[in-house]
Amino acid sequence: MLIRTPVGQVFEALVDRAITSRFWFSKGSGRLEAGKRVRWDWEMYGVAAEVDVKAVEENERILVEWGGPDNPTAVEWTFELRGEDRTFVVVENWGFGGDAEKVVAKALDSTGGFSFLLAGLKAFLEHGIELNLIAATSLPRSSKAGLPARGA
Repeated sequence: MLIRTPVGQVFEALVDRAITSRFWFSKGSGRLEAGKRVRWDWEMYGVAAEVDVKAVEENERILVEWGGPDNPTAVEWTFELRGEDRTFVVVENWGFGGDAEKVVAKALDSTGGFSFLLAGLKAFLEHGIELNLIAATSLPRSSKAGLPARGA
């Protein structure tokens, strides 16, 4: 997704829990730093994720693993400068387990959830608007798009 904001600000919005909590999760335990474990909470759903930060390359890449030891998946954000004040952000999530039908369902759920994340990030950084997209979804608590499963 193209975000009309300098890459440094876009990157910081995803590594700084105080900023990220304004458009994605409700609470985070720390800044994203390679080798660190943080916790992200979506308090409105009673869902939390332990997140292992695998790599942080300033203004270029963030790689994390979440989902717990029984169901880990990797999530990678990459940032591409597209002029002085524009950044193209790509999110990839892989490593889903299960049979083909379950993998497809998890991938589709992930795609929807990270689309909400990117839309919220874009609105917040470009216009200062907090869309509350995650809080406003009407899916049952156990299947919130883009959120880890309960207890993950």
